[in-house]
Amino acid sequence: MDRTTARICAVKLVYEWELGGDGGDETLVRLLEVQPDEPETDYMRQLFNGVREHKAELDALIAGHLRANWSLERMAKVDHAILLVAVYEMKHTDTGESVAINCAIDIAKEYSTDKAGAFINGVLGSISRQAANE
Repeated sequence: MDRTTARICAVKLVYEWELGGDGGDETLVRLLEVQPDEPETDYMRQLFNGVREHKAELDALIAGHLRANWSLERMAKVDHAILLVAVYEMKHTDTGESVAINCAIDIAKEYSTDKAGAFINGVLGSISRQAANE
């Protein structure tokens, strides 16, 4: 597994967790077909566990950068999972913001609607610009 696949798997784990799953080893092996000793599995787990530990902080940051007519509740679950992983990666890892943003956009284009890439880009770009101005 490479870093991109680790991010995709982390998004899938977050998505499953948000729907009531546990994101445990059974999910990894049976649903995602990830073996626990694969390269980048630790990074995937870091992203997933980091989102779980910092969810309130991440949600507040995301919500603060949504347009007035949007809310976390209105957002598609897959888009929310993508944003949670990307914002965690931007704020709590040494991954460059542009890398995290570009990967999130690519994941959105693959796993969400046609307009999701632009939506994800807008939210993450706004978060990034705010961080640059602080």
